[in-house]
Amino acid sequence: MTTRSLLVLHGKQAANEEVRHAVMDWRDKGHELEVRVTWEAGDAERYVREALDLGFDTLIAGGGDGSVRDIVHAMMASDRDNLSLAILPLGTANDFATAAGIPDTIPEALSLLESPAKPSDVIRVNDHYFLNMATGGFGTEVTTQTSEDLKSMLGGAAYLLTGLTRFSEIQAAEGFFSNGEFEWQGEFLALGLGNGRQAGGGQRLCPDALVNDGLLDVAILPAQMDLLAGVKELFDSEARQAPDQEGLFVRSRVSSLSIKTPSPMNLNLDGEPIQSTKFDIAVVPDRLRLHLPSDSPLLG
Repeated sequence: MTTRSLLVLHGKQAANEEVRHAVMDWRDKGHELEVRVTWEAGDAERYVREALDLGFDTLIAGGGDGSVRDIVHAMMASDRDNLSLAILPLGTANDFATAAGIPDTIPEALSLLESPAKPSDVIRVNDHYFLNMATGGFGTEVTTQTSEDLKSMLGGAAYLLTGLTRFSEIQAAEGFFSNGEFEWQGEFLALGLGNGRQAGGGQRLCPDALVNDGLLDVAILPAQMDLLAGVKELFDSEARQAPDQEGLFVRSRVSSLSIKTPSPMNLNLDGEPIQSTKFDIAVVPDRLRLHLPSDSPLLG
């Protein structure tokens, strides 16, 4: 089966020889693949519009979670149906691709285009869309303030180092969460709203989330607990896997959710922070088709 797709490649990967060879090999197999390289903010959205105008209904995100978010948002904003997305994991952490089991070698990731794409949910927050996870609280501050240079040197461990250096600055956020069935109010250290399972370089805030169940996994880490244990849970790999740490979280699974905060809060949507005192969140079921491995852990 031949495929027709357009790759939106993050500018930092423009000289990536593995990508170049994989694209040429893919074309040699008879597939049509055009490439656009981002240079500045807004390029990804512009290239998505261009792709749709040219009749492409399959996009490839070549970058990290932020690139995926930009492309997904533009695809959803187009109001076009039957669009599909493949991912080449070329970012620092590649949280969504890692949780989804997407191969980290470019030829193998491209080969997923030859299999049927799976209907998947997208999450809407106010007028923004994301695919993987929205985070709030101290974990979000660490993610947004970790420098690109540090991430380049240390990968996902950069988030841990930033978190440790800012330990003395930890402050709890406060919010009221409701959807008519689930309600919770109080101070919290971290918040995860997961369509995927992890964010911030491996923080598995929503370890059981699925992208095709029509639901959003909610994980709230209350502030009424030992502070060191909470931060350890967020940033330590062993703690993230330990069953005895699970009781620290308030969890729910919802199709919609309203969050109200007494003061403006940053909610990080796969690397894109938005600030408000009210967030209206809804699952948009089966809105996008994803090229994932048939045995992807994110598929129910």
